[in-house]
Amino acid sequence: MTETTPTPETATGDAGEFQTGRLVTIAGGHAVHDTFTAFLAPLLPRFVEKFSLSNTAAGLLSTFLQIPSLLQPVIGHLADRTTLRWIVVLGPAVTATAMSLLGWAPTYAVLAILLLLAGLSVAAFHATAPVAVGFLSGNQLGRGMGYWMVGGELGRTIGPLVVVSALAVLSLRSMAFLALAGIAASIVMHYRLRDVALRSRGDGEQIHWRPAVRAMRGLMTVLAGLIAVRSMMMMSITIFLPIFLTDEGSSIWLAGAALSIVEAAGIAGALAGGWLSDHVGRKAVLFFGHIAAPTALLLFIAAEGWVRIALLPVIGFTLLAIPPVLLAIVQERFPETRALANGVFLSLNFAIRSLAAIGFGAVGDALGLATAMAIAAAGTFGGVPLIWLLFRQRQGGS
Repeated sequence: MTETTPTPETATGDAGEFQTGRLVTIAGGHAVHDTFTAFLAPLLPRFVEKFSLSNTAAGLLSTFLQIPSLLQPVIGHLADRTTLRWIVVLGPAVTATAMSLLGWAPTYAVLAILLLLAGLSVAAFHATAPVAVGFLSGNQLGRGMGYWMVGGELGRTIGPLVVVSALAVLSLRSMAFLALAGIAASIVMHYRLRDVALRSRGDGEQIHWRPAVRAMRGLMTVLAGLIAVRSMMMMSITIFLPIFLTDEGSSIWLAGAALSIVEAAGIAGALAGGWLSDHVGRKAVLFFGHIAAPTALLLFIAAEGWVRIALLPVIGFTLLAIPPVLLAIVQERFPETRALANGVFLSLNFAIRSLAAIGFGAVGDALGLATAMAIAAAGTFGGVPLIWLLFRQRQGGS
């Protein structure tokens, strides 16, 4: 795959232009990519039945998908030094192939290996693509991160519907043909982004990773705390919601549809959260999300019938308004090492969420999923003082 040398504006968007066409292409690739990663949650009830899994073992499957993200700082550091466009281009194809083959796994171990392979692709894709989005966004970083997150949320919205609809007429093994969609997306991205170099600034190779990481330590410590208090709630919705609903008597199709409702609302939340953070400030959006989302989840647990359904989009909107704001903060703070900073942040995010998936499953086994969800919601309120510390720390420059 031949790399071309883009103009500075094309490569980074430093001229301030919001490059809508290229951003939509990357967001579209993100949508296809995350459609396939969203297969896991709706398939968990099938795997629980097929392999006689506990909730803890089911949560561990999510960890296999997430743990390769620990490599994201390494990938990000390389992206600050050279062009890794091929990683972004191949991401949808590799991830789609691995996830579509899950139905062929004869044992839990093979299932884990396929998820690890998909996780490596996910890690590489997410370490590099948001950096390109940031530079192609010019002076509207929050809006650009909103586009990026909309692509992901669209994929996670479509994914559950695609897999449960496919399984309504196909076997687990037959869904392997769905990988063709990921391959097609990679081909389109190759031609649409052939003149865009996915890297940070041209002097990235002059910055050693050790002092760069030391400079990030203060901000990343506070962000890790924010991720930790949110992760249990994220896992309760994005991983365990289908299991919770099927345990209460819902069909697997209805459980998958409920997850899609949450993710569809998350599309609006991601776009609105990024745009609003450019106009009313990052802090205001973060405060709103950390109060409104757990409140909505607590009401969901207590409600029944149509009230519970009505609360799903509220949960999705408020919960998913936060990630684009955090991504924008990271890239604003470290403009010379954006890919490394993005990789460190995402590595923390995925590592903590992986532990949260196991922890939530263990609490669910011990106390029930409803109680685990209530604990997760209560913990999310702990992000409010951390947001105050986050912006105090930034102003102090520590």
